[in-house]
Amino acid sequence: TINGVIADVTVTQTYSNEGSEPIHARYLFPGSTRASVHGMKITIGDQVVVAKIKERQEARKEFDSAKAQGKSASLLEQHRPNVFSMNVANILPMDRVEVELHYTELLIPAEGTYQFVYPAVVGPRYSNRTEESAKQEDCWTSSPYLHEKQAPAATFDIRVNLSTGMPLQEVRSSTHPTNVEWLCQDRAEVTLAPRADFGGDRDFILEFRLAGKEIHSGLVLYEGKDENFFLLTVQPPEQVRLSDIPPREYIFVLDVSGSMGGFPLETAKALIRDLIGRLRPTDLFNVVLFSGDSRLLAPSSLPANEMNVLLAIRLIDGQRGGGGTELAPALETTLRIPRDERFSRTVVVVTDGFIDAEQRVFELISKNLSRSNFFAFGIGSGVNRYLLEGIAKAGRAESFVVTSPSEAAASAQRFRDYIQSPLLTDLRVTYQGFEAYDVEPPALPDLFAGRPIVLFGKWRGRPEGSMEITGQGGGGPFSRRFLLSEIKPLEENRALRLLWARERIARLSDFNFAGEDAETVKEVTSLGLRYSLLTKHTSFIAVIEKVRNLSLPAKDVDQPQPLPQGVTDLAVGSGYAMGPEPELWILLLLTSLALWSLAWWRRRRQATGS
Repeated sequence: TINGVIADVTVTQTYSNEGSEPIHARYLFPGSTRASVHGMKITIGDQVVVAKIKERQEARKEFDSAKAQGKSASLLEQHRPNVFSMNVANILPMDRVEVELHYTELLIPAEGTYQFVYPAVVGPRYSNRTEESAKQEDCWTSSPYLHEKQAPAATFDIRVNLSTGMPLQEVRSSTHPTNVEWLCQDRAEVTLAPRADFGGDRDFILEFRLAGKEIHSGLVLYEGKDENFFLLTVQPPEQVRLSDIPPREYIFVLDVSGSMGGFPLETAKALIRDLIGRLRPTDLFNVVLFSGDSRLLAPSSLPANEMNVLLAIRLIDGQRGGGGTELAPALETTLRIPRDERFSRTVVVVTDGFIDAEQRVFELISKNLSRSNFFAFGIGSGVNRYLLEGIAKAGRAESFVVTSPSEAAASAQRFRDYIQSPLLTDLRVTYQGFEAYDVEPPALPDLFAGRPIVLFGKWRGRPEGSMEITGQGGGGPFSRRFLLSEIKPLEENRALRLLWARERIARLSDFNFAGEDAETVKEVTSLGLRYSLLTKHTSFIAVIEKVRNLSLPAKDVDQPQPLPQGVTDLAVGSGYAMGPEPELWILLLLTSLALWSLAWWRRRRQATGS
């Protein structure tokens, strides 16, 4: 249910045991990185238990105990801000178990278009570590996957109730066939149209625009029992002329690994060909290709003239996709490229993001912000949005996602417009007669164009005085002022307390640019427990106290994931670390040596005439 700019989402997962013996099921599923997961309940027959939020280790211990005692229980854990696991213990034969999750998130428009994304599938992740050396929270990367074109046993459905409070101009989904029923000018109901394919192998994306591309802009307040919260949304200024923009250097870092084979890589090629082909002659550019290793177009960036552009396009067109996904070394190669200080450097990472070493990537970017801007382009039907949004957040920029080839040209145009727009710099917020505190983010980063400025915070006392945001843009000074006396706190804005807490957790823990110390872990755990939110350090646990499995042996079942639409079996290796086992490498080496020796012996016989 979307009311205004806040999505309130209920997810129902149903499990049934159609076998003849009890099982313990584990299921991996994705979520939005911005979601505030704040509720869960489990239903078996007429028994309903509302889950409690607990410290992660305590919740795991309680679940393991219930599992061993033969009780049915459910445990929800976070592995990444967008990857969760559901464990359900003691599902008896013919049982139907229903687990319901509840989350809330804020929808932020881009260029006047709002987008609600429901991630439906977790893409396979490349890891160069063995399962024994991986941390417990990272072992999910070894989860099983169905083969490409193998039909899943699960079903997928979604219903969206949309109410904007302002006239709607357009409602559409670019990923799934849908039926849109217009209830009035500002309300619509969206359901999936009958289809032959399984809809859960790709993200569900719903886009809507208000009449005249208006956006919900302004200040909203919530007055709670113990705390008060506010949300400020400000539309950025208009773009200025391209001629006012200084020379720029673009470095395109392109993923050519096995998981990019097929649609993602072909789309990436077309995307970068288009971007490079439209650069100004005064711009510089370079290309870094990466899979298991990295390859540079040139040691130093080249002028964007016709000959160099053709050279780059030939290099990109020759790629086929294969190997693992080593993004961090590719970024290190990129950062070693000599830089001309007269040019503003922009690094564009094009990938599906199927890696598990996100933290190292975030650290590299955050430590090099003074040298480069970083953007992320995700291509695929079920991309790793955590990596893409983390790159953008660490780089104080923006991420873009292309889910189908038909979107590539429009996304390239949007990207060009975005990075060619001037920064809105030196953003500041001042308060007169209004006591604001715990503001998120603590400092506003430089802003490109196309998305509003969003600020969360708490306030004390009476809602009076004013709030003003100022900055410098390519078109001159920027300023917006809001009078608190004109704004009334509303009960319907109560989701602000969850959204504020989620924003603070994201800064402290999600992308974790500087690493978590003991104080950070303590604060994130406290926030999770206080606001009943799923975090890296808190989990939801529900236990049906009745002993249902009377000492019958039960087996652990990992439910296989479907591959994202358009992704082939090349994305999934054998074992935890994708790639050939050491014994296979030795066999290949010995075979190559034998073939070389045979060829040498034949040439020698021909030379001696024997």
